[in-house]
Amino acid sequence: MATIGDVARQAGVSPSTVSYVLSGKRTISEETRQRVLAAVEVLGYHPHAGARALASNRSNVIALIMPLYTGLYVPVLMQFVISVVTAARRFDHDVLLLTQDEGEQGLERVAASSLADALIVMDVELHDRRLPRLRSLGRPSVLIGFPADADGLTCIDLDFAAAGAACVDHLADLGHACVALVGSPPEVYERELGFASRTAAGFDEALRRRGLRGTTVPCEPTPDAVLETVTGLLRRHPDLTGVVVHNEPTVPPLLDAFAALGLRVPRDVSVVAICPDEVAERGKPRLTSVSIPAEEVGRLAVDLLMAKLDGRAVPEATLLPPALTVRDSAAAARNTRTGSRRR
Repeated sequence: MATIGDVARQAGVSPSTVSYVLSGKRTISEETRQRVLAAVEVLGYHPHAGARALASNRSNVIALIMPLYTGLYVPVLMQFVISVVTAARRFDHDVLLLTQDEGEQGLERVAASSLADALIVMDVELHDRRLPRLRSLGRPSVLIGFPADADGLTCIDLDFAAAGAACVDHLADLGHACVALVGSPPEVYERELGFASRTAAGFDEALRRRGLRGTTVPCEPTPDAVLETVTGLLRRHPDLTGVVVHNEPTVPPLLDAFAALGLRVPRDVSVVAICPDEVAERGKPRLTSVSIPAEEVGRLAVDLLMAKLDGRAVPEATLLPPALTVRDSAAAARNTRTGSRRR
């Protein structure tokens, strides 16, 4: 394995010059820099991670804290993980993924052991018990998600309240007067996870603003539970013509449930989803949807964290506006008595 001394001899410079070229801590002439980089390439040199950490007092590791509770859709969570890992590599950082629910103790363990230079925290609850410890850690952190009190924290996420409202507005513009939100499993609301609570709040606010009738129902992501949920909704709201779904694994059984009950999408009932584009595209019909921008959120979270590590100021709140894509699952509402379409 090549050493920094081997690179220095190959390039005809001192080991300290090689170090300066690789770290960027001092300005080196372009001709010398190119000789050093060529030597690194020829010899296949890789800086020793432990030595680099000792020299810089940095581990070049980000801790990504993402407890895996029931009720969460792992494929979407993994999109965030992949985005964070990919973005971190652009800054020559690795990612330590922590999936256990260790609460404050997990944060303390990461900070006390110097396992990571900084933290990205997911699975954020409105009243998250980890926040007091996170504020006092003295290590840079970014939250993917918003608690009720975000003072002194750096947070980024899709604007889920605006996403819920955008779905209602789209259905209202199509003439729908009664709509329902088929939401996350009950335990997600019980834990007051921010993304679900804010979607429901935005949905309810838009109902009031547009003068629509409607309701929010939690739903377990099983075919039997979805069919029971849809049957109950139609029994309580016989004039229901629009559904917003914010629960990715319920999408296929939801469409199947309407078909089993003799309702066609979008002729009899319109469906709008908050989900990744690939989930919407796989629907039959393809779903009009607000996309979950996991790649962008993960990338920007890392950008914010790197800026904080460099001592640069960053905004406390970054909310990405929702983007609704019209596909095939929503149409003008039908009059439930006459069967004619209305606007």
